[in-house]
Amino acid sequence: MTPIRPFFVAAILLASLSACAPPDANTATVTRGGLNAPPGAAPDSCWGKQTRPAIIETVTHQVMLQPAELLADGSVIRPAVFKTETRQDIVRPRRESWYQILCAADLTPALIASVQRALTARKLYHGAIHGQMDRATRAAVRRYQKPQGLNSNLLSLAAARQLGLVAIAG
Repeated sequence: MTPIRPFFVAAILLASLSACAPPDANTATVTRGGLNAPPGAAPDSCWGKQTRPAIIETVTHQVMLQPAELLADGSVIRPAVFKTETRQDIVRPRRESWYQILCAADLTPALIASVQRALTARKLYHGAIHGQMDRATRAAVRRYQKPQGLNSNLLSLAAARQLGLVAIAG
């Protein structure tokens, strides 16, 4: 039996760590008004929260500690001494944004079937019209909302209104 080499162990650990990375940079959570909802949310409203993670960049640069000593003719007596400094800069800060969604009680099979028909008409959904919020329907909802700045598979109230499925309060 041959021993496991440290290189292979490191490669396996690196591969397993990369599998832990989230597939999407944005994450969404669902809350009801009053339970970890945005300030001023109505108690009977439902909300999604999209979190855009910060982007941090590592910057490395050289700092001169001592300049070079030169003769009058320009020849170097003693070269300059440098130190390498590394720091991390926040390129884009973390941001959380709230958006109102339809509550679970509002997502009836009839409404979901209407969502599927509306997304089919826009060539975003290609499945059967069955009134279930399945993976294909959620993916189509994400494709519809993403160009509008909402990278979520939760149907926002604004998107439902744009699709003509929910009345605009007035």
